[in-house]
Amino acid sequence: MKRTARHRGSHTTGRRGETWAAALLLIKGYRILARRFGGEIDLVVKRGNTVVFVEVKARHLLDDAVIAISPQKEVRLSRAVRYWLARNSWAANMTLRCDAVFVARRRLPRHVPDVATLAID
Repeated sequence: MKRTARHRGSHTTGRRGETWAAALLLIKGYRILARRFGGEIDLVVKRGNTVVFVEVKARHLLDDAVIAISPQKEVRLSRAVRYWLARNSWAANMTLRCDAVFVARRRLPRHVPDVATLAID
């Protein structure tokens, strides 16, 4: 199936956003454990005793990025986190969190901790 020009542009914007988000988190002392895991988790990072599942939202306007995490997305993220934990049992006793990095043109990325509740039980 051919991708439309708009879809290719969105994909490119998303990839660039992930790169900016990863750079920001590395500067803040996080270590990248995984990228694009399970089709739902953009980044998995670790700092100290905390593993963070990061949703990256890249939009033309920062305000559009902030409102882009829906309840349905939270459900899909939780499912992907459960799958990640099943494959990485060493992290079961660590602090787990879901953060977001919002990226927009001509703006510094914004890291927001604890944006979603993980339903992993």
